[in-house]
Amino acid sequence: MSDFSGMEDLLQDFLQEAHDLLSDVDNKLVDLEKNPDDRGLLNDIFRGFHTIKGGAGFLNATELVTLCHLTENLFDRLRNAELGLTPELMDVIMAATQGVRDMFGELAQSVQPQAADSGVISALQGALSGDMPASPQVSAAAPVAVEHEVSRVAAAEPDWGVLHAAVSGAQAAVAIPAPATVAPLQVEPSAQVVVAPESEVSAVGQAASPYGRRGGDRPAPTASAARRTDDRGRENTIRVDTARLDQVLNLSGEIGLTKNRLTSLRADILAGKSDPETLHALDQAVSQLDLLVSDLQNSVMKTRMQPIGRLFQKYPRIARDLARQLGKDVELVLAGEETEVDKTMIEDLADPLIHLIRNAVDHGVEMPNERQLSGKSAKSLVRLEARQEGDHIVLIIADDGRGMSAERIRAKAVEKGLISEEEANTLDERQSLNLIFLPGFSTKTQISDVSGRGVGMDVVKTNIQKLNGSIEIRSEPGKGSVFIISLPLTLAILPVLLVLLGDQPFALPLSLVREILPIEQSRIQEVGGKETLVVRGEVLPVISLARLLGWPLRKYPEYGVFMQTAERSFILGVDSFAGRDDAVIKSLEDFRPKGVAGVTTLSNGQIVLILDMKELLADLGQHPDVGSMRALEFA
Repeated sequence: MSDFSGMEDLLQDFLQEAHDLLSDVDNKLVDLEKNPDDRGLLNDIFRGFHTIKGGAGFLNATELVTLCHLTENLFDRLRNAELGLTPELMDVIMAATQGVRDMFGELAQSVQPQAADSGVISALQGALSGDMPASPQVSAAAPVAVEHEVSRVAAAEPDWGVLHAAVSGAQAAVAIPAPATVAPLQVEPSAQVVVAPESEVSAVGQAASPYGRRGGDRPAPTASAARRTDDRGRENTIRVDTARLDQVLNLSGEIGLTKNRLTSLRADILAGKSDPETLHALDQAVSQLDLLVSDLQNSVMKTRMQPIGRLFQKYPRIARDLARQLGKDVELVLAGEETEVDKTMIEDLADPLIHLIRNAVDHGVEMPNERQLSGKSAKSLVRLEARQEGDHIVLIIADDGRGMSAERIRAKAVEKGLISEEEANTLDERQSLNLIFLPGFSTKTQISDVSGRGVGMDVVKTNIQKLNGSIEIRSEPGKGSVFIISLPLTLAILPVLLVLLGDQPFALPLSLVREILPIEQSRIQEVGGKETLVVRGEVLPVISLARLLGWPLRKYPEYGVFMQTAERSFILGVDSFAGRDDAVIKSLEDFRPKGVAGVTTLSNGQIVLILDMKELLADLGQHPDVGSMRALEFA
């Protein structure tokens, strides 16, 4: 039975508020380390611990109250100038905040937290009595960099014949049942990826503590604790500004009035009234409804939008702990924290951003003495910025470190057998920098607990692509590196280009489309056994969509879609086009062939597959004649 029977709502509200308070305290601690005499920061941190202690007391979380009380007393002495803030004392405080966060984790499972680690309690009591602890040795095993061995599940090969028949004949159903011919899921037990779940992200600094961990396994989540999380363990509640809800309510009322007007006009028309005045009134009512529905759709989408600052606030502490662990002086600068992003996207961005920030601190910036020798300041700057550009969100992670050499990256990829010497010679600077996203790539000569195993950057890229985004690298040796992530504003609506193979439409993400052009067979040139087309001096491979899908190629494609992903540019051969649309994506729950991101419904009720081009292109090398359309026999 839960330790908080009948108090679940109160517990969840406390945890939500307390997590925000503690994240704010973490950021203020990082600022305090730079400005130890800032009384405003000292007072804010004192109030943060005091507020958490009060809520914990109401929930009878005695051990959490004890830990917060000791830390609160420590800050009371600091703000009264009875103690001075030293690096050793800051390590004690950071260990205490991590202990508080651990207790939040136990409360989230609806059980009372265990006592804090005895070493943390002793260190706090010693600091209060004037007995300062020795400087701790920072462990290299920061939990946020823990490598999990994860089995990747390979998607079943699509049975496009069955899927085509199902989609062509479907009128209303969206979910397509899995046919008996679908191959069983294959598991690759050797695959390794870097994953940093939020529970481990929040645990940063714990392993760096000299005081160890508290013992005991955490219990499995209870039903009440899981109420506000989805099947992936993510929070499924959201805070919405009441002004936005008021706008939704007002629009709903106006739509109701317009509906009544349309009902009245419908009755008039059915009664035989078809004079110009009635038809004009009908046209106005339909136009009004169209406008109101668009406004309502936008307003509902805005209720899902959250400031990305709620995600950013975790990272100064992470950068601080890792920099101290590595003996570097790094400041993380945040910008654009007010930029709003879809809540689901914010949660899925947590792991990629953590890895890129850690990558900047570990690989990107130099040691202080090395920076001074090269004429730089000893302190390194890492910048994390968000901004909105049109219908996209752009995230920038930049550092002023040593930068990356395209030539060295190519050489390392060849040395590790990831690409051949011949392939390396054909790569330009952008393509060479993108080699760091290959599984197994690493320029580290020694493996540590922080990095060097060559896993992680490929997972960053994969996670960004799952969000229908792209990642770009810019770097100059000696001056630093910049990672630019571009993401759609929301995952719920996707602008698409509708293309046709025969009479069957398919949807392509519009973000990948650069232009549409006719394909003249006389302009096709064969290079290395593959069909290519020269577009403004650039030689681009021509790939038939039919061939990518495994369909028989009945005729030569008449049109090409110039598409560009982070890795390649190419021409996709199609038969024709059906315009652009804003697709409301629906997932295929029971049967999702490889290369299908989801489905959408057109205005005429026809169901259209939304293609995942990155998945389809991943299998290019497995299709023997792909790109060589002249070798095919046309029916």
